[in-house]
Amino acid sequence: QVQLVESGGGLVQPGGSLRLSCAASGSISSIYAMDWYRQAPGKQRELVAGITRGGSISYADSVKGRFTISRDNAKNTAYLQMNSLKPEDTAVYYCYAEVLPHYSSLLRTWGQGTQVTVST
Repeated sequence: QVQLVESGGGLVQPGGSLRLSCAASGSISSIYAMDWYRQAPGKQRELVAGITRGGSISYADSVKGRFTISRDNAKNTAYLQMNSLKPEDTAVYYCYAEVLPHYSSLLRTWGQGTQVTVST
């Protein structure tokens, strides 16, 4: 069984920073794409940033220049460094990964989400 666990969310003032982590655990052979999504109240879930195993990166226009995605393949972990946070960044942030377990086929799996609130 494969699990994704996010951490690092919280309450921060506008202009502040947070670093989210997404750790994958279980019987894992390899992890391909690792992405961060977010969902604000009353809105659809949207892709924030993605990184392939080889290190190719993409960002939503709304976070370019403020957020940085990275990953540590040895630790099966992805990170999202969020700087210059704005109130409109407030959302539940979800990790998504394409995981190849040992002795099984590819899994597309989600974490449970971590709340990020940007407010005074």
